[in-house]
Amino acid sequence: MDHGDKVDARALTGVSETALLTLYGRAYQAGHPKAIIDDPMAIKVVDAIDFDFDKFGRKGQEMALRSLAFDAAASRYLTAHPSATVVALAEGLQTSFWRLSAALPDLQFRWLTVDLEPVVELRNRLLPPSPRIRSVAQSALDFSWTEQVDTHDGVFITAEGLLMYLQPDEAMSLIHACATRFPGAQMVFDLPPTVVKKLAPKGVRSSRRYRVPPMPFSLSASQLADLAHTVPGVRAVHDLPMPAGRGPFFAKVFPRFWQWRLTRNFRGAYTLLEFG
Repeated sequence: MDHGDKVDARALTGVSETALLTLYGRAYQAGHPKAIIDDPMAIKVVDAIDFDFDKFGRKGQEMALRSLAFDAAASRYLTAHPSATVVALAEGLQTSFWRLSAALPDLQFRWLTVDLEPVVELRNRLLPPSPRIRSVAQSALDFSWTEQVDTHDGVFITAEGLLMYLQPDEAMSLIHACATRFPGAQMVFDLPPTVVKKLAPKGVRSSRRYRVPPMPFSLSASQLADLAHTVPGVRAVHDLPMPAGRGPFFAKVFPRFWQWRLTRNFRGAYTLLEFG
């Protein structure tokens, strides 16, 4: 594809721009000779975008590992509810629908993307349409999207790379809204270590030219476990494991560190909520 045919992604700014950072990380890891994720769509999308991805400075395994953890949780739910609706909140340029469709080819789950207009517009230009995918162009915090969800065959909600960028009361109100409106559903989200908001109130610098936006919201593993007692509708909280990556550190050391009881409250979290 020559330069002139590429899609300009400069309309994405602030938190929306992190969609490009995580996309690039996944595409790089999918194209690596020892790939840890199978994501041909991510590679295709990066190739179709006119953007200076090098400014991010980072394309580490953690972005692909997070997607693998989310895929595993979604696969378990969809195997039990093959016609469920997946609601992808602030989906950015995730390509989860195509990874899950390739892994679960016999299932007819449906997909609802909820994201801001510039992101939805970019998704529509870059990603192939499917009769199983619908988009709602609005903030995840405008809860009117909840009325667009078909709840008959189950609901699985993903918030990948979202909650940490919200104010604490916004993040909790979103969890609360999902728990009360979707009994029987599940929700998966990730959070950074709680120390990030203290150490980097202005956001973490990933390169000389890029700073990840501030992350005002995070909870430790024990605070997350408490949600089962403090948020109406949350029936169970599961702390999800870190998938194994490539190389000695990501294959062995990091997954063990993640599960170690003594460090649990100091690391980030991949959390699955079950709604009663």
